[in-house]
This record gives sequence, C-alpha cells and structure tokens, in this order.
Amino acid sequence: MIIVIKKDTTQEMIDHVVERIKTAGLAVHISKGKERTIIGAIGDESVLVSMALEAMPGVESVMPIMKPYKLVSREFRKESSVIDLGGGVRIGDTEIQVIAGPCSVENRQSLVDCAIQVKAAGAKILRGGAFKPRTSPYDFQGLGTDGLKLLAEAKKETGLPIISELMDPRDTELMCEYVDIIQIGARNMQNFRLLMEVGKAGKPVLLKRGLSATLKEFLMSAEYIASQGNSQIILCERGIRTFETATRNTLDLSAVPVLKEETHLPIFIDPSHSAGRWNLVAPLAKAAIAVGADGLMIEVHIDPANALCDGAQSLKPSKFTALMGELRKVAAAVGRTL
Repeated sequence: MIIVIKKDTTQEMIDHVVERIKTAGLAVHISKGKERTIIGAIGDESVLVSMALEAMPGVESVMPIMKPYKLVSREFRKESSVIDLGGGVRIGDTEIQVIAGPCSVENRQSLVDCAIQVKAAGAKILRGGAFKPRTSPYDFQGLGTDGLKLLAEAKKETGLPIISELMDPRDTELMCEYVDIIQIGARNMQNFRLLMEVGKAGKPVLLKRGLSATLKEFLMSAEYIASQGNSQIILCERGIRTFETATRNTLDLSAVPVLKEETHLPIFIDPSHSAGRWNLVAPLAKAAIAVGADGLMIEVHIDPANALCDGAQSLKPSKFTALMGELRKVAAAVGRTL
C-alpha cells in the first residue's frame, strides 16, 4: 500500500502515520521526492483497510501497489532513483556512467595501469573481481582478500570508486570494508540469503540478471534487497541464455525500456559478458545507450591475450578510449552526457 503525504505536512504528522502503520504490524519504507513523501506499507494490506488512513492529518491519498515487487516499482516511486557515490559520480542521473576494468584482479601493476587509462578515457568507476565464480573449479578463482587490497591501492592511485563481486554472505563485512559498490553476479541473482545480507549492509548494489531469469524474477530479486532497507540498487542486463550459439549470451536490449516502465532503479548494460567477443562490445554498448541505459560495465585489460579470465571479451585500453569517444556522440544524440 502506498500512502501519499501532502506537500507541506510536518514531520510530526508523518511520524504519526508511520507509527500507526507499524502498530498494525506492517513494515514501513519511506521515499522522499522533490514534491512529496511516499510511505510504503508492506505486509497484509487488509489490515490497513479498517484504519481509515485517508482521514489522518497530512495524508493526501492511499493506493494499493498492484505489482508483486513493491518497493522497486514505479508505483511506489515515480521519480527515477539516483545513487550518489560522491565526487560527482551520480548513477541514474542525466550523465551516463561507465564502469571499466579487468574481469579479475591479477597483480598490482596491470590493475593500476588499467585504472589510470580507463580513468583518462572517461570511466568513473573501476571494476575488478577479487572472488571469481568460474564454471570449472580448476580455473583461476581470484586473489580473494589480496585482490580487494589491490583494488584499494588502485582507488588510492586514481580516486576511482570500485566495484567487485560478492559471492558468499560470510564475506559481506570484508567486502564493505573495501568496495563502493557490491556486485551480485548472474549466478547469484536468486541467492536470497545473499541478497538479504547486502540489503542489510547499506552499500550500493549492482544486481546482474540471471542467465534464464524473466524480468519479473529479476525485479523480485531486487525487491529482496530493498525489503531489508537498501534501495541503492542498480540493475544490470548482461545477456540471457537462448538457443543462439554465435555469442556467449543473447543481449536483451528490450529489457531496458521495459524496466524503465516497471521500476525507478537505474539500469546498466554489460556488453562484454553478453557478447563474449571484444569486437561486439562497441556496437552493443552504443545500442545500450540508444535504448536508454543509465550506464555500461565494460571489461578492459592491459593484455587480453594473456588475461587469466575472459580475455576474449576484454578491450585493450586504446580501443576502450576510442569507444568512449564514439559513445559520447550517441549519448548527445539522446540528450545525455558521458
């Protein structure tokens, strides 16, 4: 249920409405927009029917949320959410943000060199995997805590906020110590215990769509995070599994405009994982901006031929720099900046 609060309502009135809802045993989530405050009452909505909330001072209207995903829906929040990382990096605003860096952290020198070059090209966030989920247990699994420490060194060197993937709920506290954004990978999209842990952690979360997940299932996973009090969620489309074998996955570009209608959360595209081929990254990245994506996650490696993970889909820094110049033109064509 959504309770819309009048524009000039006092905080005391808002607190009174919140207390009334909590007394009925429902969870409360508050969203403050430019014009008015929205209170989301989550739980058995039949309890609210007899409470006559419309008659309470400060209440403008009361409406049910029809979607199964409540807190992340456009019904709950009409305005698009913006996540402020500080330093002028705002995700979901008019400026398109680019996350770039290697699939996995391998050593200090290559990571710092890559960070310096992607920053010079215009990327605002550095990516790097410290814990790597691999199909084979015998493949490189990442440097773990040492990888996080190297990411911290790269951040100190460049000032770039960092994002890395969390795989185990037991590592949540450790991850929060080092990263600015926690990534939840496609294989963990429906690891609900993990989603609830990052929801409690309070850090911004980038949630990747599962390999065979519908958009409804994707949004329900985001709801798990939001239900724990964390609305700083970025949705990332990274390709889904289809019968096609020409690419690693099939990039669902239609997901962007559909999600824009369904949710207030910012939406990113990962053209690297969707294609699995470096030469397809540029056209898919341009298409992503054209359909309204708020950002891109692109793999960049100093020496892709010798990368320990996903070298075939990684761009060299020179190619990434050239791509960023092309992407700025596309962004300008759709009324955005990059």
